[in-house]
Amino acid sequence: MRGWWREIAGLVLPVACGGCGRPRTVLCPECAGELTGAGPRRVRPGPEPSGLPVVHAVAPYADAVRELLLAHKERGALALAGPLGGALAEAVKASAGPATGPAPPPLLLVPVPSSRRSVRARGHDPTRRIALAAAARLRRGGRAARVVPVLRQRRYVADQAGLGARGRLANLSGALEIVPGGARLIESGRVVLVDDLMTTGASLAEAARALADVHLPFIPGLPQGLTEGTAEGSARHGIEQRKAAVIASSPASFEINRNSPRTWIVAGGER
Repeated sequence: MRGWWREIAGLVLPVACGGCGRPRTVLCPECAGELTGAGPRRVRPGPEPSGLPVVHAVAPYADAVRELLLAHKERGALALAGPLGGALAEAVKASAGPATGPAPPPLLLVPVPSSRRSVRARGHDPTRRIALAAAARLRRGGRAARVVPVLRQRRYVADQAGLGARGRLANLSGALEIVPGGARLIESGRVVLVDDLMTTGASLAEAARALADVHLPFIPGLPQGLTEGTAEGSARHGIEQRKAAVIASSPASFEINRNSPRTWIVAGGER
């Protein structure tokens, strides 16, 4: 009922920009520019948790971008799902890389799951809503994509707010699992983990761990044997290195990526 009321209210009540509060617009041009103007870039938190996949983000989590994400997630500004999904789609494309071959595999967007209690409290699942908007944007651009919500929480997870990097890692360790039958759903495409925000990287690292034990078959068009030192599970099975995409990341994570290049180990060499 709460989610339904928010949908209706968004159509009939006065609106304001979720980023700066300018009246009579959901997203003003200036805030839209902050959301997508810089373009997607590789980001790394510091310290970087073991098992973190390769992550791309479109904007630092600050100022208008921070307000936009909070307005959508906490204040029910559901009309922002479209532009936020468009931003996420750009990060997904950067993370997944170009489509190759005559019939490239579809992009499978796997959202980091929210707890049931947070979904009930908010009246909607913000990450899944944005992921659906991102998949729709990718399809309109000619890229096959769909959302596959195959992860779920297997135990109680405390509120992450106020926890540091170590606390978040401990809080989430072993907390996620693949739903029954979920492994079959991700066998036929290029998996990209998606979330609205990365701070310490603990959520994405745990999501990648939950997927790492899935033994995927050989898929034409997907690089095999690509491993990285932090991807123990993927390296163990010799499958594609997990990729992830978020809308925003901490400003420092953009600087860390610029100043600390990493060596990739590829079958037969380095790059």
